[in-house]
Amino acid sequence: MTESHTSHMVLSARFTDALLYAISAHGEQSRKSTSIPYISHPLGVASIILEAMGDEDQAIAGLLHDVPEDCGGEPRLAEIKELFGDRVESIVRGCSDSLTENPEEKAPWRDRKEAHLAHLHSADLDLLLVTAADKLHNARSIATDCQTFGDRIWDRFNSDKESIIWYYESMLGLFESAGLTPAIINPLRLAIGVMKA
Repeated sequence: MTESHTSHMVLSARFTDALLYAISAHGEQSRKSTSIPYISHPLGVASIILEAMGDEDQAIAGLLHDVPEDCGGEPRLAEIKELFGDRVESIVRGCSDSLTENPEEKAPWRDRKEAHLAHLHSADLDLLLVTAADKLHNARSIATDCQTFGDRIWDRFNSDKESIIWYYESMLGLFESAGLTPAIINPLRLAIGVMKA
């Protein structure tokens, strides 16, 4: 029995440029309350997008999705638009729940999350796919830490366990309603189940 093969996407120099840009932007940062380099997260998000059959622009947006929110706000978005085009900029803008230049000036956590969820109800597939990949990568990380360290991991967040689970379950419901691929929906549901245990 022979395997069937279909043509595969070849990533261009734009993807490499976006990766270097993301590494430069996040180079000094680490994942929340860990020593893990932050760039592991955008890399994971881009990987999930590609494995879910996303295209290069969506994968580039996955690499860059946290840059404006964490590294400079609107000026960063303008730079992303100039370097990577309107479509990537639009997706990255939609992924951001805050675009203040100073991360210390962000609105309260719950307000940001409710506003972002409301925005996503009218979002296109580009934004939903990249957001879902972001949430899946984060949820898997949280689930792994829950299994490794127990409930004390919730102390590292800007909100309580119940609120964080509410947020991920709300996202899951939204993605299910939009008919997103099971390649993201199924592992996200499993990760949320571990978080709730």
